[in-house]
Amino acid sequence: MGFDTVIVGAGASGLTAAAYLAKYGHSVLLCEKEAYCGGLINSFTRDGFTFDGGIRALEDAGVFFTMLRHLGVEIEFVKNHVSMGIEDQIFNIESEKSIDDYANVLKKLYPDSTSEIELITKDLHQISRAMDIQYGINNPLFLDPKTDGKYFATKVFPWLIKYALNVGKVQAKAKPVIPYLRQFTSNQALVDIITQHFFAETPAYFALSYFRIFQEYYYPKGGTGVFVDKMSALIKEHGGIIRTNTEIQQVDPITKTVATTEGEIIAYRHLLWTADQKRLYNSIRLDSQKHPDLAAALTEKQAFLADKIGNDSILSLFLTTDLDSDFFRNIATGHVFYTPSRAGQSTAGPLPLDGSRAEIESWLRKYLSLTTYEISIPALRDPNLAPPGKTGLVISILFDFNLTKRIAGQGWYEEFKQFAADVIVETLDKTLYPSLSAALTSAFSATPLTLQKTTGATDGAITGWSFRNNPVPAEYRLARIANSVNTILPDVSQAGQWTYSPSGLPVSLITGKVAADKIHRLLGKA
Repeated sequence: MGFDTVIVGAGASGLTAAAYLAKYGHSVLLCEKEAYCGGLINSFTRDGFTFDGGIRALEDAGVFFTMLRHLGVEIEFVKNHVSMGIEDQIFNIESEKSIDDYANVLKKLYPDSTSEIELITKDLHQISRAMDIQYGINNPLFLDPKTDGKYFATKVFPWLIKYALNVGKVQAKAKPVIPYLRQFTSNQALVDIITQHFFAETPAYFALSYFRIFQEYYYPKGGTGVFVDKMSALIKEHGGIIRTNTEIQQVDPITKTVATTEGEIIAYRHLLWTADQKRLYNSIRLDSQKHPDLAAALTEKQAFLADKIGNDSILSLFLTTDLDSDFFRNIATGHVFYTPSRAGQSTAGPLPLDGSRAEIESWLRKYLSLTTYEISIPALRDPNLAPPGKTGLVISILFDFNLTKRIAGQGWYEEFKQFAADVIVETLDKTLYPSLSAALTSAFSATPLTLQKTTGATDGAITGWSFRNNPVPAEYRLARIANSVNTILPDVSQAGQWTYSPSGLPVSLITGKVAADKIHRLLGKA
């Protein structure tokens, strides 16, 4: 059995590439090791409640909607409004003016740091305006110069000039966000509150642009999984084949074949890998005697990636309640970033990676009362996603993969999940959502270990490589994003969150399209 292209990984990038290659007329096999497609974009239903198992909303950024129009995919969306809150101070993010609302909240909480907050606020405005330029057009990668010629002439070319003048200002703020903010303030609690829901060492321009990025969030009616269903249907409509429960165990770049865990051999003309990058290079099999140059390059690549770590992971708690959605609507929107205490999570102390169970539980209780929660309520965006008079919530926090492994190794993993759920519900019951505990009807959770198992991602990462790697083993220059899909292997390309940094949904879509176009050109020449 053989295909023009075999794609490994049916997340956003794999689905995008498969859709385009199938539309271009190539034979495509999309392989996914799990029973469902989507990766970190998925929805599931339990007891009448629909939850999003991955990202909580879909970011446009001039990419997502442009791609859907280009592919002819129709999905009904609602605007995904985002709230932020600290203790009893809650506000909605609607425009650049929301930065001033945020500043006013910070000034109330930290009156001794008013002048410092004003300097930070000025910088937030500058970053937001810089992002306005970056997101200011429909991404030309998903446009047709022939049919969209007028748009290119009137919008894209003028934008390129603005972008060229702006990109240097953005890159000047590439320093990790915590030391960057310490240029403005020595108030550690203030720094914590601004940064503790970002990944470790996130570049300042990326972290502080979220007031602009939040305005790009939209939610599909029916849940985020609707996007996956529509893309899967499009791939099949154009002759593409999707095989779930199909894990690729071995790649032979010389014979141009892949082997599944079941022992099936599948031939390809071009291979596109959109899954974890370490898994790609560890799956390569070749005769080093016959191909010494390629073997040497592979050994060097494997050694380079060996100590590289994935970005932060998350702990997610899924709740069902007997509370009507109006209870939550009267408090905040259906997507909330909430911090229960102004103290800052660093006061919980360092991660107890070598701690006993008692020491870890003590740290957890502190951390869970201080950290920032991302709370998603699907039924506030689509009432059909919960039974009448009831509401489901997805509550997530950044959580360390190695600490989770330590807990599992000590033998109390299930008790840990219950302990964390109890403390999270107790914390939110005392702060944002009074009556939550009494109205709770069920709870279940997913941890970094869950994510590692289901996605195959290094360290259970949710956005590719960690910023703590030195260097980050991915392209980071936007002007060179087309190079990010190249690999050292013949007729093998890559795409997705492991290929470019910082990553997310727009990067996955862009690299998927770039890879598809590259493969289309190569197959055409062949």
